[in-house]
Amino acid sequence: MQTDLTMHDLVTRALPPRPWTEGHNIPWNDPAFSARMLREHLSQDHDLASRRTHRIDEHVAWIHREVLDEAASDILDLGCGPGLYARRLAERGHRCVGLDFSPASIDHARRHAEGLACTFRLVDLRHAVLPPDQDLVLLNYGQLNVFPRHVAADLLRRAGNALRPGGQLLLEVQTEAVIRSADNAAPAWHSADGGLFADGPHLVLHERFWDEPLRCSTERWHVVAPDGRITRFALSNEAYSTDELVDTVMSAGFSEVEVLDGFGGRPDPSMVGLRATR
Repeated sequence: MQTDLTMHDLVTRALPPRPWTEGHNIPWNDPAFSARMLREHLSQDHDLASRRTHRIDEHVAWIHREVLDEAASDILDLGCGPGLYARRLAERGHRCVGLDFSPASIDHARRHAEGLACTFRLVDLRHAVLPPDQDLVLLNYGQLNVFPRHVAADLLRRAGNALRPGGQLLLEVQTEAVIRSADNAAPAWHSADGGLFADGPHLVLHERFWDEPLRCSTERWHVVAPDGRITRFALSNEAYSTDELVDTVMSAGFSEVEVLDGFGGRPDPSMVGLRATR
């Protein structure tokens, strides 16, 4: 996030931007931003931040039954958000640790998991020490795409090291087609009285770009306040073919990799799922 930009900065912005040069990610750890993002996680009007409750319930039932054979297990949820998966898995008798970068999400997760075998930690996954002896590591809903390739590879390696022998990884990554769709995206704008990027009235200018040599998209949001102040947010996403994703997981130390049509047996055209064994 870059604040207090001027109209000159907006007009003379780099076109297209170089991936990762305008900020590593959206500021999930900013208290005000994370509070606004929490509202999006909990919304039942869309699946833009977290899936809606009925889909999460379907996934948790499938994980409990098909992945864990209904046996009480130790589960590490990377990028757990407000604990929507971890809490439900703990309610089925599993022991869960959730890690996330958003203070509002972690606070919500803790408040709604009292009395359950759930622990939530506010950490940056890029640098976090992962707890050992896990039966399952969960990294879902395209969260791996937001890391540069070398960071994603390191995170998968550390996830593998956190597993017991025979432990499993469940991974969901946005499809290459979804990331590549930035190639044809037209700039857009909208005004709002409040939303993800600001609490009060503002104007949002949005643009997406595709970098073919790097196989990475970059999105920009320029948020204009009524007094003319401009704040820029940027997010890059790496694109993986299915074969590249399998190779990346295998290179992280996993011995078996299964490509899934979707979690819970329901295909999601925007995601490719993997189930891997350490």
